[in-house]
Amino acid sequence: MKNVLATIIGLIVASITVHIFEAVIGHNLFTFPEGADLSDVKWIKNNMGKIPMGSKVFVVIAHFAGIITGMFTAAKISKQSVIPSYITGGLMVIATFVTIVILPKELWFSISDGVLAITGFLIGKLIAQKQITNF
Repeated sequence: MKNVLATIIGLIVASITVHIFEAVIGHNLFTFPEGADLSDVKWIKNNMGKIPMGSKVFVVIAHFAGIITGMFTAAKISKQSVIPSYITGGLMVIATFVTIVILPKELWFSISDGVLAITGFLIGKLIAQKQITNF
C-alpha cells in the first residue's frame, strides 16, 4: 500500500512541478498574443508559431524537472522500492512524448523535450536509488 501511495503522490508532485514551471512561471514571464487560449488544444495546434520562445523553453524545463521531482518524491515515500519512482517517471515520460506527438512543434522543441525527458528519468533513477534504504 505504501508503494501505491508513493506512486500517486510522486505523480501529483511531478504534475504540480510541471504546472509551476510551465504555467505559473513560463506563461507569466512571456506575453502571449491577444486572444490566446492555452486550455484549447486546437488553438495551440493552430498558433504554435505565436507562442513565445521563452515559454516553450519553460515547457521543456517543466517536463525535465517534473520527472525528477516526482521520482525523488516517490522514492522518499517508499524507502524500500524504486518501482514507484520508475512508474512515476515512466508515466511522465510517456505524457511528454504524447504531448510531442499531439502538438506540432519545431524540431528543436520536440528533440530537446524528448531528450531532456529521458535525461530527467535517468537522473531521477539515480536520485531515487540513493533514497532506497535496502537497494
